[in-house]
Amino acid sequence: MIHLVLGGARSGKSRYGEALVRQYTALGFDACYVATAQALDDEMATRIAKHQAGRTDDGIEWQLFEESLALTALLKRLAKPGRVILVDCLTLWLTNQLLAFSAKIDDDPAPTEWHATDFITSASSTSNDEALASWQAEKTAFVDSLAELEGVVVLISNEVGSGIVPLGELSRQFVDEAGWLNQAVAALADNVTLVVAGLPLALKPL
Repeated sequence: MIHLVLGGARSGKSRYGEALVRQYTALGFDACYVATAQALDDEMATRIAKHQAGRTDDGIEWQLFEESLALTALLKRLAKPGRVILVDCLTLWLTNQLLAFSAKIDDDPAPTEWHATDFITSASSTSNDEALASWQAEKTAFVDSLAELEGVVVLISNEVGSGIVPLGELSRQFVDEAGWLNQAVAALADNVTLVVAGLPLALKPL
């Protein structure tokens, strides 16, 4: 069972996802937390620390896995009946993938910050096209694998298309890719929930 949870920054989407996991652990499921963030700057390290602190007293006995790139393979390995997996989040995974592909193509060291703007400002248009092509193959493999996963998988993702349209071409491409990823996952998910101001709105099933 796939449950996609969408929301903007500080919408409460992660907290809602954790509440879903708690419902399953109450039924005897074991719980895995898959974190995709990388602490490559002080601000991101602080954010990660806050998430970690919040999980220490949430009543869930988590098995923690940190995976910034090979998410598809990890989910295939972890998913099984009687287990609920929380992935937080798909948007950072997308960012990591674009950064990694761009760095490989440019043959340069990986940027020192996780922000999408690092990818946006450092990649040439040629390498950007190649990075996006590589990402498309990775996304297809990920989406195709979801239907095969056993147990319950809760996927957290940012809804990034509701704000101001970015000025730069590559910034707009990043927003596009995030939106298309969410659409692809939502199309096959059993449940989709949008969280706004801490309040969940069921989008699927209606």
